[in-house]
Amino acid sequence: MDIKIQAIHFEASEKLQDFILKKVNKLEKFSEEIRKVEVSLKVVKPETAMNKETQVILTLPGKDLIAQEVCDTFEEGVDKTLESLTRQLSKYKEKQKNR
Repeated sequence: MDIKIQAIHFEASEKLQDFILKKVNKLEKFSEEIRKVEVSLKVVKPETAMNKETQVILTLPGKDLIAQEVCDTFEEGVDKTLESLTRQLSKYKEKQKNR
């Protein structure tokens, strides 16, 4: 699984990158078919609450799953997007089984 972390208009700390890698690697438990995960981090409007935008694109054979959240912290955003992707993955696997 290829993991790409992109911080837009700021430099992501080593601690934040490690956190993201640790969380994203847990997705492998749900599907062996994951080819690539792209995490985009962006600060929307500085000096306001809820200004950290997190987007995660998960690439499977023939399908991309996308989740996006705006939260107070990037850690919270990563947690919420990965929860959403976990639900999407289980629905995707269920559809694959029924074919």
